[in-house]
Amino acid sequence: MPAARVGWRSHGLLLLLALVFADNFVGRQILAVMVEPIKAEFGVGDTAIGLISGLAFAAVYALMGLPAGRLVDRMPRLRLLAMSCLLWSLATMACGLAGGFIALAIARMLVAVSESPTTSASLSLIADLYPPQRRSFAISCFTAAPTFSSIIGLSIGAWVVEHYGWRSAFVALGVPALVFCAILALFVREPGRGRWDLTPQTHAQPALLGMGAEARKLWALPAYRCLILAGGLTTLSSYAIGMWNTSFLVRSHGLSLQHAGLLAGVICGTSAGIGGLFSGWLSDRLCRRHPHWQISIPVIGHLAALSALVPYLLWSDSLLVHFGDVPIPSAMLWCALYSFFAVWWVAPSYNLVTQLVPSGRRGTAMALQTIVSTLLGVGVGPLITGLFSDMLLPLFGHESLRYSLLLVNLPVICAVVLLVRTARHASRTSYRHVE
Repeated sequence: MPAARVGWRSHGLLLLLALVFADNFVGRQILAVMVEPIKAEFGVGDTAIGLISGLAFAAVYALMGLPAGRLVDRMPRLRLLAMSCLLWSLATMACGLAGGFIALAIARMLVAVSESPTTSASLSLIADLYPPQRRSFAISCFTAAPTFSSIIGLSIGAWVVEHYGWRSAFVALGVPALVFCAILALFVREPGRGRWDLTPQTHAQPALLGMGAEARKLWALPAYRCLILAGGLTTLSSYAIGMWNTSFLVRSHGLSLQHAGLLAGVICGTSAGIGGLFSGWLSDRLCRRHPHWQISIPVIGHLAALSALVPYLLWSDSLLVHFGDVPIPSAMLWCALYSFFAVWWVAPSYNLVTQLVPSGRRGTAMALQTIVSTLLGVGVGPLITGLFSDMLLPLFGHESLRYSLLLVNLPVICAVVLLVRTARHASRTSYRHVE
């Protein structure tokens, strides 16, 4: 083990990375409370909204993801993040200035370009800030920031959209990223690569390969391949819920846009944030006893989340209580339970990725993982939900979204099967790095 310490500088940089990620995520989540206003202004249907909230972003993100991951492995990561924040701010503000639906779609694509290095660079940095036995909780702190930020994106965002319009919300989102850009560029020091690696490595980085060859080398590792496919199928379902949950509460439970956004943001965001932090803490604690918990915790989370999601989507529109003037449906108890368990896979799975590959390939490995999750989650999930909703409209009327969300959560069962296969492959390789 290298003679290195985890101090306040590591925690401070982790906090900054989490804030950048949270701002990025609010930029995605806030579209959930813009669905109805954008549809009304541009005269489009659910399929078009699913396209602009998902595929228009995800296709470009996936195209840029692997080159961005290669940059993470080859240039100073903090400098790359600073440039990413600057471009993201400008592109997000451009969304608020879009004069038509096509212009908004193009602006969303520019957001995807600027955001593409964020996750892979941040997770590569976290792997160098914390040792493996403390890394799951650190990753959960990073990934919990977006779930807590959904409180801003859905509740405060809904208020801003309702009172000032969806365009003003986009412009306001771009401002914090300018501050993060300045801090990353001027005040933060880059940690050394691979300083916590458990396997002895030479100081030389792995031989440089082309992007395609590098991706094929990583994809050839069965444990890694099954793990990222499981994550992709899970995000397909969870992003569909995240994007359409507010509209579901409006249509099926008769809530106003502001109240639906408030409930989806506060209840789901808080439950998911607590669940993510708890799963990271639990993973670090249990994995010291046996490494199988890095897979067992996500499997338990998936099964528990599905068990809560089905009653949530099928529950009646009965009210549990009024909190002030906000009606809280009884179904929100199941929604809170679903949100708590739905994120249990994130921190243990990301930690396992950092252990399956050497430090010089982590940026590419994280980028490939993010590409799969983005294509299936951000790209396919919201889009097919809108497609199913439009297809089921003649049969179920305004309740079509309820049954559409049920259908798009079936892939989680396949994710559980893939995680079991991941455990088998990982046990054979004993979590050795790809060389």
